[in-house]
Amino acid sequence: MLWLKALHLIAMVAWFSGLFYLPRLFVYHAMTTDEPGNERFKVMERKLYRGITTPAMIATLIFGFWLLGLHLEFYLAQGWMHAKLVLLAILVAYHFICGRMVRRFRDDDNRHSHVFYRWFNEFPVLLLIGIIILAVVRPF
Repeated sequence: MLWLKALHLIAMVAWFSGLFYLPRLFVYHAMTTDEPGNERFKVMERKLYRGITTPAMIATLIFGFWLLGLHLEFYLAQGWMHAKLVLLAILVAYHFICGRMVRRFRDDDNRHSHVFYRWFNEFPVLLLIGIIILAVVRPF
């Protein structure tokens, strides 16, 4: 079980790393005015989203639900786990919103300023804080 927990944490760190960096790329991409820079950011965003962030999300979910299944009755009786799963669902939605933004940048259809992406970049930090507190402190 400890190996499974370690794999879950490794995947989660990789997933959050991608979710922290991808919107930062959006900030810089939204500020780019030259075509070579625009194309460079498209490649970086695609590779980060498809090659690192999405596989890390899948691994996090697989290992996490595997851990959950080992003691399903216990975890489903815990209020903190319900709250954590809600935050996880929001995080997955955020991940797919990032994917939609990658596609919009790819299609030269960006609809937001770099200031929007600076704020958008902070959202996963709040989710990370909540998820970690719920998993470690188990406040209820």
